[in-house]
Amino acid sequence: MGALDLARWQFGITTVYHFLFVPLTIGTSMLTAIMQTAWYRTGDERWLRATKFFGKLFLINFAMGVVTGIVQEFQFGMAWSDYSRFVGDIFGAPLAVEALASFFLESTFLGLWIFGWDRLPRGLHLLTIWAAAIGTTVSAYFILAANSFMQHPTGYVVNPVTHRAELVDFGRVLFQNTTLATFWHVISTAFLVSGVMLVGVSLWLMMQGKGADAMRKTLNLGIVVTLVAGASVMWSGDSQAKIMV
Repeated sequence: MGALDLARWQFGITTVYHFLFVPLTIGTSMLTAIMQTAWYRTGDERWLRATKFFGKLFLINFAMGVVTGIVQEFQFGMAWSDYSRFVGDIFGAPLAVEALASFFLESTFLGLWIFGWDRLPRGLHLLTIWAAAIGTTVSAYFILAANSFMQHPTGYVVNPVTHRAELVDFGRVLFQNTTLATFWHVISTAFLVSGVMLVGVSLWLMMQGKGADAMRKTLNLGIVVTLVAGASVMWSGDSQAKIMV
């Protein structure tokens, strides 16, 4: 096994390991925001306990996703240097926007949410988790735009002098049909994974006799999310497959 094979294995393992956390993070961020909204509107303490419990699971997954994602970013340039030189001006654009805008948006508001309990007004504190959840979803969009360009290159020309691809239409890169179909499919998958997690954890804790009253709330929420997301995954997957064919 040569250096190229080892590099491919390393990159593949990092990517797969990174994506174990990504869909769970995306879906759980939204579900945590929904739980806190339910507590804000009803004042039911069961929703508050559920928010704090599943919020911790969200934070753990977020941290692991960041750590593995940073390693992956470096591997783009180190393991695929020729590719990065050829299409870096295009492939790097949505990644840069994701890092500079979306990631810092979600990180900032996530920090406010973590340390804002009993310090921020309830309404303002609720907005911080929604901002973090939306930032997470927007981050996914820019990442998928870069990935979709790899499947369906568009919005670029090859400079005959530098022999490099140059971006000419950022809008086409961001809003091509491959990106839109992939985004809908991945977000649906994220909610499906998170919904199943919600159901599994809720049932487990109920069987252990821990917080059964709060877990009944999250169990019902998880069942609804799983059913709706499951149908969306099948529909969006079919649409994406037809586009790729």
